[in-house]
Amino acid sequence: MSRPVPYRGGGFRPKRIRGIGLIVFISLLLIAEWGTRAGWITNLTLPRPSDVIRTLYELAASGLLWTHLSLSLGRLAVGAFLGAGFGVLVGVGIGLFSYMRAGLVPLVAALFPIPKIALLPLFVIWFGIDETSKYALIAFGTFTPTVVATYGAVDNVDRTLISMGQSFGLTRASIIRKIVLPGAMPGILSGLRISLAIAIILLTAAEMIGAEYGIGAYILQAGALYDLERLFAGVTILSILGVSLSFVLGKIEAKVLRWRI
Repeated sequence: MSRPVPYRGGGFRPKRIRGIGLIVFISLLLIAEWGTRAGWITNLTLPRPSDVIRTLYELAASGLLWTHLSLSLGRLAVGAFLGAGFGVLVGVGIGLFSYMRAGLVPLVAALFPIPKIALLPLFVIWFGIDETSKYALIAFGTFTPTVVATYGAVDNVDRTLISMGQSFGLTRASIIRKIVLPGAMPGILSGLRISLAIAIILLTAAEMIGAEYGIGAYILQAGALYDLERLFAGVTILSILGVSLSFVLGKIEAKVLRWRI
């Protein structure tokens, strides 16, 4: 009697398992709460999670949470949009045009390893201490990794598909729109995840210089007073911001890349 052979062609597709991440996160919070209350974790090292949650509630109730968060989100949106937007355009151009590749790849390779936070004083000198220097730093910090990820994604598009398109008489514009960009989109979106994480880091650093409000300024003030509850509250806000952006990108990725399913 023959037995059915199980299907083995899943291609290592990851399975969605709901709730595990939340369980791990809550478990870590409970361990930290128990450790600080039991005394084997001092409050000078790690504040109680319950105190941090209370600080977040008080910050929200006072209205200062939205004041800090709205300014930070505005700076992040403008800087990341400019940097990532131009980064995608330049990256696609490098991937498609030989002259752009020959001229810009050495420049991008020279700029990419530079620690962008180290350039913050220079941007302040160039653009002043107001919002322009913050926008410029975030834009520059997201530009180079987006360029590298984008032209790498374009290079990885299957050239057989491009040759097939040419054989069927598709125009260059149609090949770019129907083959190159869809094929490069997974790599571009992965690069945007990294670029947005860098943008949040640079946002925090920029707001620590010459900003009265913003999450970075809030963290700096808390650190100066050695107020660990406020300090960890600010870090928690940045963490939630990063998770939220990753969630939004995941939804965009699932919609744009439905053809992979």
